[in-house]
Amino acid sequence: MYELVKGANVGLTALSENAGSVIVGLDWTSPTGDGDADVSVLLLDADGKVRSDADFYFYNNPVAADGSVQLLGKTPTGNGSQDRISFDLTAIPDRVDRIVVAASRYDGGHFCELGDLQMTVADGSGESLLRFSIDDAGSVSAFIFGELYRRGGEWKIRAVGQGYATGLAGLATDFGVDIDDDAATGDAPDAGPDDEQSHVTEPAAEPAPRPTLEAVPAPRRSDDETEPKKTRARPRTAKKKVTLPKAAAKSLAENESWKQSRLFPVSVLKSDRDRETRATSVLLSVMAQIPEFGRRLTAAFGAPAGRMETFTEVSLPHGDTPRRPDGVIRVERAGKLWTALVETKTNGNALKAEQVQVYTDIAARRGYEAVITLSNDVALEGSPLVDVRIDGRRKHKVALWHLSWAEVVHQAQLLIRHEGVGNMAHAWLLQELLHYLQHENSGCHGFQNMGSAWVPVRKGIDDETLCQGDPRALEVVESWERLIRQVCLGLGGELGQKVLPVQRSRRGTDPGARRSLMADRLCLEGRLQAELRIEGTPGILAINADLRTGKLRTSVDIPAPEQGYPLTWAKRLVRRLAEAPADLHIETLVEGEAGGPRGTLERLRPEPADLLPKNGTQITGFRLSLFKGMGSSRGNAETGFIRSVDDAVHRFYGTVVTHLDRPAPRRTTSGERTAGV
Repeated sequence: MYELVKGANVGLTALSENAGSVIVGLDWTSPTGDGDADVSVLLLDADGKVRSDADFYFYNNPVAADGSVQLLGKTPTGNGSQDRISFDLTAIPDRVDRIVVAASRYDGGHFCELGDLQMTVADGSGESLLRFSIDDAGSVSAFIFGELYRRGGEWKIRAVGQGYATGLAGLATDFGVDIDDDAATGDAPDAGPDDEQSHVTEPAAEPAPRPTLEAVPAPRRSDDETEPKKTRARPRTAKKKVTLPKAAAKSLAENESWKQSRLFPVSVLKSDRDRETRATSVLLSVMAQIPEFGRRLTAAFGAPAGRMETFTEVSLPHGDTPRRPDGVIRVERAGKLWTALVETKTNGNALKAEQVQVYTDIAARRGYEAVITLSNDVALEGSPLVDVRIDGRRKHKVALWHLSWAEVVHQAQLLIRHEGVGNMAHAWLLQELLHYLQHENSGCHGFQNMGSAWVPVRKGIDDETLCQGDPRALEVVESWERLIRQVCLGLGGELGQKVLPVQRSRRGTDPGARRSLMADRLCLEGRLQAELRIEGTPGILAINADLRTGKLRTSVDIPAPEQGYPLTWAKRLVRRLAEAPADLHIETLVEGEAGGPRGTLERLRPEPADLLPKNGTQITGFRLSLFKGMGSSRGNAETGFIRSVDDAVHRFYGTVVTHLDRPAPRRTTSGERTAGV
């Protein structure tokens, strides 16, 4: 991979033959696990200014109408995240001379509080081209990572590394964007529910709320325009989208045994082949009919924004025997085609490496861009589900991507239940798709088997015969990581918030080495551990599965407030948890000791003062925990381990975490952001 230093530049065509489209990634880590930033893109003309305010792309304006710019969103990477942006450089208008790639922080945050900042660039096939690592970001709230610019008919990239103390508003204004600061007062008419986060501004005295723009500003009038045009209503942050009503209309059925008619019936599915064929056809047809949904599932794979068509059971020549992939996705934009072959598995069936290899060879020979595998399994970082050999002699490279059915359900839930779609017909289609995928007979249930190593490992821990280095322990750790990623997708889809697994490891650590350490710890301690970061909650949700005792523990640590009295903290905490389960364990965290006073909520309700240490030791926070029995079987049945973990996380969030208000962030002496009780 090509390494750039600050101020250096390189031509993209010198690094790849597929430089017509690139994906730029901005990475960072956070010592506290909750530090984040938002990316933004500005298209500039030869004078270094935007042609109009529509050339500013950010979280409220993530996609260019011509598909040249697409903000793909965040993905977890270790103890941080990566924000990716897709550029179709062949579609960038000729008047655009330079593209600025930046990011901004909010809630008064600064980039010096984040670690391992870097910018990476990959070509259209997903191959990494270059990296720019940043060590000196400084106390700035906005930061330009790099820029793409034209030179001699080709696109080049430069490592910039420039900070802005004035935040996103100052950065955008410098490049000619008109920021509507009047909305900061909150007096704008017709304010929607999101409008308190709909504005970019940074007062000098105090840090402002998370910076957002009121809306995508209307284009400015040109200098030669003599007569003012009628002012149009500016688009609002609160988008008017169609979602299903929260309260369903009363059924007209005479009794409960009547089943509602469905667009995608599941009663006729008798075999795995039937399930695969039906699931592929159902999904691809809905993707083609609902542009927002199809785009969400393909944008991360390098597909352009354009007219999408989908096909099933396509016959493609391959030697003496034609091959028939389960599906084909084609996207047309500006006369160019992007094509992906789709291989589907349902009901827990594993992907076949030789089958995927054949489709990859066919795609390379025919000039297709990608092969997408779709199954119940969840892909892990650095651990592909199938090993495919890439012929280095071929100039055309094919990207191999994987989707789990859990990811498909997650994206459908976000659209239909939280973000909304364009019209009622699309909303109904998505609801029918969700009903089909979640039906027990569809076979699209996501990860549902801990694997053949689960029972031997569990028994080996019980009788203390499991030794370090046993490959079966590593298999269990990999299954555990897949399960946690699926739990995040399920909870995030229901809440409409980001739920990400936290990896406590340094950036660059080999994922295989990290899993080997977890396997060794499993052999020694008999426990599986994970942490989830849920957007809008005051702490990290920890999961501990003790295979020796058969107990699952879900917990969250809440830092103590910066001001006030310990007794007030304890009373306030118990009062907030008035509707929490009586068997909730509360432990006081104290400075310099293993632990402080503890007890169940039922016992502490009449006497919150029992949470205070007798010796007056300083309280650093409180730990809330729930315990439940752990399922023993490896499957997804009612008594299975997978079901018990999923139920434990949902119960803890629904009965405990939802009662904890997220307080305003405060600063500790070390500069880390924390939150109080």
